[in-house]
Amino acid sequence: MDYKDFGLVNTKQMFAHASANHYAVPAFNFYNMETLSAIISAARDMHSPVILAVSESALKYMGPELLMGMIWGLNLKPEHGVALHLDHGASFDACVNAIKLGFSSVMIDGSKLPFDANVDLARTVAEYAHKYNASVEAELGTLSGIEDENTHGTESSYTNPDDVVNFVNATNIDSLAIAIGTSHGA
Repeated sequence: MDYKDFGLVNTKQMFAHASANHYAVPAFNFYNMETLSAIISAARDMHSPVILAVSESALKYMGPELLMGMIWGLNLKPEHGVALHLDHGASFDACVNAIKLGFSSVMIDGSKLPFDANVDLARTVAEYAHKYNASVEAELGTLSGIEDENTHGTESSYTNPDDVVNFVNATNIDSLAIAIGTSHGA
């Protein structure tokens, strides 16, 4: 389904507005209806756009029908500024599946790949996603720790600032997750 049928927006437009107006957009991972309800309630109370992030393991846990049923049940409108984002998608197929379900944004996490392979994967995902007006985030560099079954490692490889411009220009992605800080999931 098209994400617009669910009243969702993509993150490219969301980030452009936030940047122009000098505010941040929160992103929250959720795994069930109660958490989703709390996120949406807080976003509405604060009149804030929000990114609803779903990892592959959370999607597997909830199941695509239940997840998209919950999104449908939110009765969203584009002016609510809600994006549904696949967080740390591990493959091209995972990103395609999310877009076909109705996600408005996907992250392809090729951060453990060599630079050129990460570029190729991110570019391929962006080419596909942009046909459907879905946004694409990629990751450059890695952090140690465990976020979920697709995001774990014992070593960090921080993002080299000299690689950022080349990576973004070569991939045509909409946003970039960089590796700075301490660890995932602490």
